[in-house]
Amino acid sequence: MKKRKGTAVLFIIPFLLFFLLFWLIPFVYGIVMSVSKYSLIQGNRGFVGLANYIKILFSSSMYHKSFVQGLGNTVIFVMLTTPFLVFGSLFLALLLDRLPERLKGIFRTIYFASYSVSVTAVAAVFVWLMKGNGGYFNNMLISMGIIKTPIPWMEQQPFVWVALTVATVWWTIGYNMMLFVNALNEIDTSLYEASAMDGAGFWVQFRYIILPNIKNVFFFVLMTTIIASFNVYGQPRLMTKGGPGETTKPLIMMITSTIMDRNDLGVGSAMTILMGVVIILCSVGQYYLTKEKDNLK
Repeated sequence: MKKRKGTAVLFIIPFLLFFLLFWLIPFVYGIVMSVSKYSLIQGNRGFVGLANYIKILFSSSMYHKSFVQGLGNTVIFVMLTTPFLVFGSLFLALLLDRLPERLKGIFRTIYFASYSVSVTAVAAVFVWLMKGNGGYFNNMLISMGIIKTPIPWMEQQPFVWVALTVATVWWTIGYNMMLFVNALNEIDTSLYEASAMDGAGFWVQFRYIILPNIKNVFFFVLMTTIIASFNVYGQPRLMTKGGPGETTKPLIMMITSTIMDRNDLGVGSAMTILMGVVIILCSVGQYYLTKEKDNLK
């Protein structure tokens, strides 16, 4: 028994080291910096208490404006991408589930392939596709007679949000789809057969068989998608540089600007902590909403 426990501890140690080095220690250090007057050049210049948080939340400083605008842009991105990444991936998974077995593997690979591409490559491809002048989409739409003048996908709102949403959905939808495909594969086929014998159509099966069986996976996908979308950085950084103006500059880009351009690591750390609090509150709220729905049922 002791030998087994010793072996178990050996397996746990690498995870604990990883947790300490890459999460707990940086998190604690981030909290320390968030209550300090800290810069990249001069280092720690003393404890300031909650002054950095007050600058961000309650003052009329540039930090407050940056945080509010960055958070607003991030929320817009989350609201635009999450429905497609959750419901769109579920729709694709349902389509795949109805294909013959020999075709399922082929289409899984096709849809999942985009997820293996780096964000740099995705951004480069979509900038080329959606360029205002000479872009593939504009040339195609003009040649088909759908539009007469090029659409400024990368220069003007709301088209920039459309471009970012399309690129993000194409890039990441395959991952969520695979989670739903695996969940659908776990459903006992005898349930479908029994319901079909009773005359149940697809919508009845979807409501009473599929949804109850994939419920946990659905809320896991929803939660992880929201968290991932809150952490968006690569697509707006590479495709739009946060423009036009700062209308697509997410909170992480604002934090980076605060640290690198304004040389204020203390305020940047406080922004990061506040962003983490927002994500945790969203996750907890979503958990309790799900729990309450289950209790009502």
